[in-house]
Amino acid sequence: MTAKAFVLIETAVGKNKDVVAHLSQMKGVKSVDTVTGPYDIIAIVEGESLNDIGDLITGKIHPVSGINRTVTCLAIRAA
Repeated sequence: MTAKAFVLIETAVGKNKDVVAHLSQMKGVKSVDTVTGPYDIIAIVEGESLNDIGDLITGKIHPVSGINRTVTCLAIRAA
């Protein structure tokens, strides 16, 4: 079973487009949307396990230039 998470992302001022372009090219990132509200971007990520998702977020998403903060919401049931 594939694990899935929603990653809520705050970006630095003026960095939204760069972050979206970078995330869109990453393996495991299924969608990237610019949103309104307290977060700037919501990305949906998938992996074979929760460990894969953790590795993707901490190893590849966090280092992206322009990302200030993330909040990860793990999906516990797929519809």
